[in-house]
Amino acid sequence: MHRDRRRVRVTEETTNEAIIDDEALAEDILTLLARTPGTVRVLLEDLPADLLHADEGEGTFSPFSVLGHLIQGEIDDWMPRTRWILEHGRERAFPPFDRFAHVERTRDRSLNELLTEFETLRDTGLAALREVIEEGADLDAGGLHPELGEVTLRQLLATWAVHDLNHIAQITRVVAHQFEGEVGPWKAYLPILHHDR
Repeated sequence: MHRDRRRVRVTEETTNEAIIDDEALAEDILTLLARTPGTVRVLLEDLPADLLHADEGEGTFSPFSVLGHLIQGEIDDWMPRTRWILEHGRERAFPPFDRFAHVERTRDRSLNELLTEFETLRDTGLAALREVIEEGADLDAGGLHPELGEVTLRQLLATWAVHDLNHIAQITRVVAHQFEGEVGPWKAYLPILHHDR
């Protein structure tokens, strides 16, 4: 029997309220997060260097950079911030996350080494997240983001999953754009090529 997991409570005035019950949300997040390393490996492994290192201009990520950024998130962002919320609540803001810290850290490292590191770090992060969930953490527990202000654990965990999906989409978009000049009039049918960079 299919259960209705979505409890829609959102109005224009209450856009920060949850719309998925805790158990379903945790299940969805764990499922998505577990799939990302394999998806990224399939997308990047054996990709020609010109596609692996292509980007969308200054200050943007190549597929290789996306992988480095995902690794940095495992180290400095998702579980550390989860623990921070549970320990400090809204008393102290999270330390800022450097979105470009991976650049130096991944320099001169091989793709396979980084793919393996991401898989290992994600496995560790998922085990820690499962433990937090099984211990009954309050997903509505509040935290303080250094730029965004008040946030909840629920929002952080949902953002973790969507962040993965965002960067998977970014990888495919960057690679697709390398063929933009080759598709001719079919570009009209390819929304991925019409994304504002």
